[in-house]
Amino acid sequence: MVTQRGARRLPRLPLLLLCAAYLLPGLFGRDPWRNADVAAFGVMAAIAEGRTPWLAPLLGGVPLEGALLPHWLGALFIMLGQGWLDASLAARLPFALLLALTLAITWYSTLLLARTEAAQPVAFAFGGEADPVAYARAMADGGLLALMATLGLLQLGHETTPELAQLAAASLALYGIAAAPYRLWRARLAILAALPLLAASGAPAMAVAVGLGGALVCLRSRLPEVRRFAPWLVAALVLSAALASALGWWRWRVSSEVLADVPGLARQWLWFLWPAWPLALWTLWRWRRQLLYRHVSVPLVFVLAALGANVTMGGSDRALLLGLPALAVMAAFALPTLKRSATAAIDWFSMFFFTAAALTIWVVYVAMQTGVPAKTAANVARQVPGFDSPFSALALAVAAAGTLAWVAVVRWRTGRHQEALWKSLVLPAGGVALCWLLLMTLWLPALDHARSARPLVLRLAPHVPADTPCIAAPGLAPATVAALEHFGRWRVDATPAAQQGPCPLLLRVARDRVLPPVPEGWSVVAVVPRPTARDELTQLLQRAR
Repeated sequence: MVTQRGARRLPRLPLLLLCAAYLLPGLFGRDPWRNADVAAFGVMAAIAEGRTPWLAPLLGGVPLEGALLPHWLGALFIMLGQGWLDASLAARLPFALLLALTLAITWYSTLLLARTEAAQPVAFAFGGEADPVAYARAMADGGLLALMATLGLLQLGHETTPELAQLAAASLALYGIAAAPYRLWRARLAILAALPLLAASGAPAMAVAVGLGGALVCLRSRLPEVRRFAPWLVAALVLSAALASALGWWRWRVSSEVLADVPGLARQWLWFLWPAWPLALWTLWRWRRQLLYRHVSVPLVFVLAALGANVTMGGSDRALLLGLPALAVMAAFALPTLKRSATAAIDWFSMFFFTAAALTIWVVYVAMQTGVPAKTAANVARQVPGFDSPFSALALAVAAAGTLAWVAVVRWRTGRHQEALWKSLVLPAGGVALCWLLLMTLWLPALDHARSARPLVLRLAPHVPADTPCIAAPGLAPATVAALEHFGRWRVDATPAAQQGPCPLLLRVARDRVLPPVPEGWSVVAVVPRPTARDELTQLLQRAR
C-alpha cells in the first residue's frame, strides 16, 4: 500500500548532483590502471596512432582477443582529441558516457515496468492511493539509486574496457523488452540495436541467452502487444548470432574451476551484488505468486543470464556486471513492501559504515599530508614506497563539499516524516558516491602511483638506449605491453618467438622474486622491482654482441 506522499519523486537537482558525484570522479587526472584498463587503452591508442590496423589490431604483435567495437570507440575519441586532450582522458570519455547512459536507461526501464498493471499499488477503499505515473517515477528513482549503490559497478563501471559497452547494450535490451507495451517502435529499434551491439562488444552468448529468455517471457504474456514483440526479439537474436559467426566474435571461455570453490563464488556474489541482492530476493519472495508477470520476469531473465555466465566463466566478475541494471530494477520492487524495521536497519548500517569509511579516508589523507598519525603515515609509505603526496586545494575543496553534502543527507534521512519509496536507498547510494569521490580526490595521487604502470616504465627508461628498435618480451601480459608501448614509446614484440627475433633487448617479469636463468647469448642490464609490488621483478637483458 503506497500513499500519494510516498510516491513523490526524488528532487531532480539533488539526483543530478549525486549522479555527477558518481560519474565524474576518476575521469580526470589519472593514468590507465593496471590489467584490463591499461590493456584496453593500449589497443585503442595503437589503433588511433596508426601503429596497428583497425580490422586486425595487434598488441605487441599478438592479435587482440577482445571485441573490436569498444576499442574502435576509444580509438575514435583519441583521434578526435589529438593535440588538445590527453589520450587516456579522451579514451575514457565515451565509456563515461556509456555509464551515464546505463544509469538513464535503468531509470526508464524501471519506470516502464512499474507501470505494469500487476506492479501498481493496491487502491484504497476511500482513495488517497498513489497516482500510477507518480508511483512509477518514484520506483524509477529507487531503481537508479539501487544501481549506484551496488558495489560491483563502482570500479568496473569507471574503467575503459569493453565491458562498459556490454553493460550499456544489456541495459538497452532490458529497456527494449520493458517498453514493448508502451513504446512500440522505440522498443523494436532498441532491441534490434541492443543484441547485435552486445554481441559486437564481446558478449554474443549473453545476447543469445537474454534473447531466448526475453522471447519466452513475451510469448507467455497476456498482452497482445508484448506477444507481437517476440518475433522482433528473435530477429535481433538471429542477427546478433549471425553477425558474431560471420566476423568471428564468438569467444568461448567456459571454465569449471569455480564449481570447486563454491564458498568463494558465494563471497563474490555477496559483496559484488550488495546491497541489491537482499532486496531482489525479497522481491522474489513477496511476488512469488506473480513471478510470470513482466515486472519480475523481465529483469529476472537478465539476472539469471548474468549469474549463469559468471559460473560458466570461472567466476568472472565482468560477466556478473551485465546483470546489475536488471538486479537494480528487481531491488526497486522490494521498496513498497519493506517493513519499517528493515528500512531502519538499512539506514543505520549505511550511515555507520559509510561514515566510518569516509573518516578513514580523511585520516589517511591527513597522514599523507602532515605525517600525523605517524603510524598511519608509515603504513602509507610502506604500501606506496617513493611516493611524495602533492597538495591540491581543488581536490580538498571538492572532498570537503562532498563530505558536507553527506552530513546533510544523513541529517535529512534521520529526520521524521520521510515517506518516499526511495528513502531506504538514499544513504547506500550516497555513501558509495561519497567514498568514491573522496578516493578519487584525496587519495587519487597515491592510488595512481600504486595502480599506474608509469613508475615502472620510468625506472626502466634509463636502461633502454634511445635508439633501441624494439624490445623482445615473449608472453608478456597485455597490460604490461600496453604500458611499455604507451608510456615508454617503445616497440614491443610479445610473440612467442620474440627472443629469437632481431630485438637487442629482452624483458622478462619474475613473480615471487625468483629470477629465471639468464639464457645463453644474453647478459643482464638491470633488475627493476615494481614500486608497489614487492614480489615482482622486471629483468632487462641485452643481446651479447
